[in-house]
Amino acid sequence: MKYSVAIVGATGAVGQELLQVLETRRFPVRALRLLASEQSAGKEMCFQGERVRVETLRDDSFHGIDIAFFSAGSARSKQFAPYAAQAGAVVIDNSSAFRMNPEVPLVVPEINPEAIASHKGIIANPNCSTIILLMALEPLRRLSRIRRIVVSTYQAASGAGARAMQELLDATRAYLSGETYTPTVLPHPYAFNLFSHDSAVGDDGYNEEERKMILETRKIWSDPEIAVSPTCVRVPVLRAHSESIVVELETRPSLEAIYAAYRAFEGVRLVDDRARNYFPMPIEATGRDEVLVGRLRYDAGVPNGVALFACGDQLRKGAALNAVQIAEHL
Repeated sequence: MKYSVAIVGATGAVGQELLQVLETRRFPVRALRLLASEQSAGKEMCFQGERVRVETLRDDSFHGIDIAFFSAGSARSKQFAPYAAQAGAVVIDNSSAFRMNPEVPLVVPEINPEAIASHKGIIANPNCSTIILLMALEPLRRLSRIRRIVVSTYQAASGAGARAMQELLDATRAYLSGETYTPTVLPHPYAFNLFSHDSAVGDDGYNEEERKMILETRKIWSDPEIAVSPTCVRVPVLRAHSESIVVELETRPSLEAIYAAYRAFEGVRLVDDRARNYFPMPIEATGRDEVLVGRLRYDAGVPNGVALFACGDQLRKGAALNAVQIAEHL
């Protein structure tokens, strides 16, 4: 069986990645509709060797659509996803619009695929940092319940979209040429710099990205008691997020059991060579489907602690790939 597919936000970084993932994974597409703002309407994009024209997103854009991938921000999702669902499409939304809605499943297919069956027309794709975190920790969680997570993220420009990626390139060229560059996409100078994640900080001191990691982890794992302490930072890396993670377990498995669990877990690649000091790097995670995990060791700070380092491509497993995997499960 083949499906009629729509991509909302087709010209953005994640939209373009969705096209590539659908093609490389040979998703059974019968017809493809690319939707974006009026400014992008009329552009052509390539899919399976054919040119597809981008159309303006409208309320009535979803007639005959089976699956609608949304990646155009939460405002567009809130406005147009209900129209898509009413038209009979299953919406797979990459924004934060519906993630914490108790009637909308929040899904990482390797972790909670059973949640997909409860959808009522809309399925939410988790935040990219949350996906990478939980993929890196699920093998451990299957050995012992995780009581607490302390995670620091090193988030690439790709997480802020195509314009932020271009700003990093432009700012770096200007810096190396001794020229002044004024940022227009991100709030601080980006070349050879890093800064707290560019999302609003609440009264509790946590920014929006950090709050997503806390709440989404609890929902996906169905564990409202788990303690999550994130610090999210934007770094001058073009693509692929990294995370330094320390967890406290209820019991401490052997290192042999931990290594075996990671080797057996689909979607994770173990990169852990102490002799060569060779561990996950964002440059090697770029373009890969797997989340790279390494630096596995017992944490010296708590009796049942384990520390590790993970890298994952924000545009692939952190966004487009996870969405397409949800569609494959459908």
